[in-house]
Amino acid sequence: MKKYILAILLSGMLAANVFAAENLKLNPHLDYSSDSHDGPLITGDNIQSGLIAGKPNYIIIFGEACYNSKRQARRTVELYGKYRDKVNFVVIDLDTNHSPEHQALIKKFYRGYIPHVAVVGKSGETLYESSGEVESSRIETLFQKAVTGQ
Repeated sequence: MKKYILAILLSGMLAANVFAAENLKLNPHLDYSSDSHDGPLITGDNIQSGLIAGKPNYIIIFGEACYNSKRQARRTVELYGKYRDKVNFVVIDLDTNHSPEHQALIKKFYRGYIPHVAVVGKSGETLYESSGEVESSRIETLFQKAVTGQ
């Protein structure tokens, strides 16, 4: 019986990783000098996926026509390049339709200001959340703590 339960848990964990957002890329046509509407800031595979339990999660909530969101999107994709194997990235574009997972995260974290960034630990605890731009160094410090558990 214990082996059966362990097999179910392991298959569920592996399935969750299959649906993680992957191949995140920054829109190369972003105009960083204005609040122009340049289309999706970040694209990728499985972009509608949500949090993954047992792994640190980075959430960015943004609007496409927001100067500050564009700058935070650039930081997000740079961080993704460094931490994609250690941290799950959740990208929520307020200008698109939302998956049920994204709707729940918007309800929990969105405060009406963009960009909004949150870091959620392996156990589901909120380690950080703030509206406005966040420097990459601040997020990297949080990632290091979340990955090591310290």
